[in-house]
Amino acid sequence: MRLPNLNALRMFDAAARHLNFGRAAEELHLTQGAVAQQVRRLEADLGHKLFHRHARGLTLTDTGRSYHAPVRQALALIREATDTLAPAVQRVALSVPPSFASKWLVPRLPEFEVRHPDIDLRVVADENLTDFKQGGIDIAIRQGSKPQESSLNVALLSLVDLVAVARQDSALTKAEFPELADLAQHTLIQDGHRHWDHLLRQEGITGTGRVLQFNQTALAMDAAMNGQGIALVPRIFLGSQPLTELWQAPRLGDQGFYVLWPSTQGRAKTVVDWLLRQ
Repeated sequence: MRLPNLNALRMFDAAARHLNFGRAAEELHLTQGAVAQQVRRLEADLGHKLFHRHARGLTLTDTGRSYHAPVRQALALIREATDTLAPAVQRVALSVPPSFASKWLVPRLPEFEVRHPDIDLRVVADENLTDFKQGGIDIAIRQGSKPQESSLNVALLSLVDLVAVARQDSALTKAEFPELADLAQHTLIQDGHRHWDHLLRQEGITGTGRVLQFNQTALAMDAAMNGQGIALVPRIFLGSQPLTELWQAPRLGDQGFYVLWPSTQGRAKTVVDWLLRQ
């Protein structure tokens, strides 16, 4: 006896599990008539009746019941063998500062998922320095001066260009701020990097308006979007945020966002290359 058609076996298996040609057809995205016809052909090829047909469904014959168990097992083995040929999902853990994650990375993740469906990217929002071996981290992005760790690869993602921003419809956007001292007369919103403090001290400016303090840049930006004052934030965080640039601060040397990773090969390098293309 020649081997039965594989598609016919799949339809028989679905019908045997559901005991209904209609539900089997829904599972297989076929018509009920197509499933019923294939099962009839299978019965003809085997020379055995596999189902009792009833008005409200099906029941397996004794032959159908004894035949279904090994058929179902065989289909499962074929499915498992085929799955092993598919490329395995690569898991990559990326550690980034929380504000970088929410304002820069998250809006770009949909594009990454389209380009790299075989990579499961796990984002860990953390300000602390990363222990790659103990922390299970593959890549880290950190803000500050260029890291000097000799055991790591380091690449500059972007220098930190600080800009003073306010809500787009704020009255502040209609004023002119040629100097830092002009900004200092308004409510300043400061994050954990305390860039306002550093700039004001550097320029010898002591008389300022109110200062709102947050520990995260993202929170400072949210406060600015809420019309609570002027935030000083990295330009790369702005994206499509409803904020207007009022003033640009002098560049802070080599202060930037740096990508760090311990290996130049494999899954980490694919993600690094994508990050650096953004």
